[in-house]
Amino acid sequence: MSTVVQYILSGLAIGGIYALVALGFHIMWSSARAVNFAHGDTLMIGALLAVYLLAAGVPLWLACLTAILVGAAFGIALERLAIRPFASQQGSVGWMLSTIAIGIMVESVATIETQGYALPLPSPGVAFSVQVLGAGVYPQELLIPVVALAAMFGLRALQRHTLIGRAMQAVAHNKSAAALMGIDVNMVVAFSFALAGLLGAAAGILVAPVVQASATMGVLPGLKGFAVAIIGGITSAPGVVIAGLAYGVMEKFVEGYISTAAREIIGFSMMILVLLVFPQGLFGRREVAKV
Repeated sequence: MSTVVQYILSGLAIGGIYALVALGFHIMWSSARAVNFAHGDTLMIGALLAVYLLAAGVPLWLACLTAILVGAAFGIALERLAIRPFASQQGSVGWMLSTIAIGIMVESVATIETQGYALPLPSPGVAFSVQVLGAGVYPQELLIPVVALAAMFGLRALQRHTLIGRAMQAVAHNKSAAALMGIDVNMVVAFSFALAGLLGAAAGILVAPVVQASATMGVLPGLKGFAVAIIGGITSAPGVVIAGLAYGVMEKFVEGYISTAAREIIGFSMMILVLLVFPQGLFGRREVAKV
């Protein structure tokens, strides 16, 4: 019984990271019908920056807050430099290639800076472990899925109760109509990418005390976060969060009962199977284009 609980709790922790990354993809896709494929590197930027600021004597809370804000700035910069120039080109995949290229360059810079080493991020959440039904976990691991759910509900509240949130919904529904209503579409899209970057950097800071910060720490979470967004339905915020948590739990059971090598095979095979049966994802909506 304790083994099953261990897999579930550990799975929810890593699934919470996937959920936060997938939520970022949802926000970007909803506003721009494009995504930042360097989004996984936002985790690395947030985690490494927090490590370096902490080493420079900055208090932990301020180091984390600064790193999160830099993650948001990175999202804005990517949107302006790699997404917007191609937004008006019908059918262009330039944004895809540009964001991938920038992600590779950022990883290379981080590798040079860290010399390929992983760096610890001290946190009170990993100073001790707690027992839950016989399973031992860090409080930091229990915090991650809570933050993912809070981010989902926070996004829903933002969309329903604020002007910028309603503007985001309007732009997601119809950019041209939103512009005719006086909404600054470029500003809303930039805000959406900033919000996605903020969530990505926060995810990196949350997971770094458990796995350590490194130049490549965001590669797999970025890919899996995108896979989770597709499985859950990239147009549905609750869908991507639920899919992320479930995907993390599934991974841990595969690791425990089969092997680590089988984890990626089964996980990405599930994505293909889900898309064959549910082309819009499990919770996604079919989008109808009016002509």
